[in-house]
Amino acid sequence: MKRLFVLAYSAAAYLLFLAVSAWTIAWLVDVRLLGLPAETIDGTATVTPVVAIAVDLLWILGFGLQHSVMARPAFKRWWTQWVPPEVERSTYVLLASGFLLLLCTAWQPLPTVVWQASGLAAWGLWILCALGWAITVLSSFEMDHFELFGLRQAWREVVGSSRGEAQFAERWLYRWVRHPIMLGFMIAFWATPRMTVGHLLFTVAMTVYVLIALRYEERDLVRELGASYLSYQARVPKLVPCPRWRKYRASLRRDEG
Repeated sequence: MKRLFVLAYSAAAYLLFLAVSAWTIAWLVDVRLLGLPAETIDGTATVTPVVAIAVDLLWILGFGLQHSVMARPAFKRWWTQWVPPEVERSTYVLLASGFLLLLCTAWQPLPTVVWQASGLAAWGLWILCALGWAITVLSSFEMDHFELFGLRQAWREVVGSSRGEAQFAERWLYRWVRHPIMLGFMIAFWATPRMTVGHLLFTVAMTVYVLIALRYEERDLVRELGASYLSYQARVPKLVPCPRWRKYRASLRRDEG
């Protein structure tokens, strides 16, 4: 029974994640799916700009703290004293999805337009936005999508297998940037034909959060993977693909050798 519960719990958390992700994308691109969400990021203002900015930044801060604190190894060691390790990741996904849904529904719009593109420029930005989401999704599969969202951990519990030693491998987009998932998010957030003050606030705040969070994530990766990840850092840029970076870092290694 325990194994079936673990599998059902993880599957439910994953399905909630998919639903909230669809909601969030619709909310960000100002499109309603089946009438939902009732309001988007570019909705009607209901409070003063000062209050809206304060509320929105507090929600983003809470979202960032939940994401980053719960992802740290020290928190995981403490957390798994009460939450079984096989559902730890699914619980993280469940809580993150819930917090993201709260952020979207509690968001206070600031609808003043910063820029408005039309014609071919608008189509180009929509295509770039779609490309960003595609990069994020495809990159998650490159790094093991089902491990990332807790399903593989649950399946290992069901079949009675254990996780092998962590292995580092460079695949596809990970050969060009170290964090293609976050690169995809940044492209999707910034590429919009209609940028309002509220959307810009969200995008800037999330960009700052990503840059801060990646510092802690990379510190953990170096501790876990050691020299292999340090070598990877030296060869591959963090977020922006740059062939010159690879050549420059390769030449530095040759000079040091």
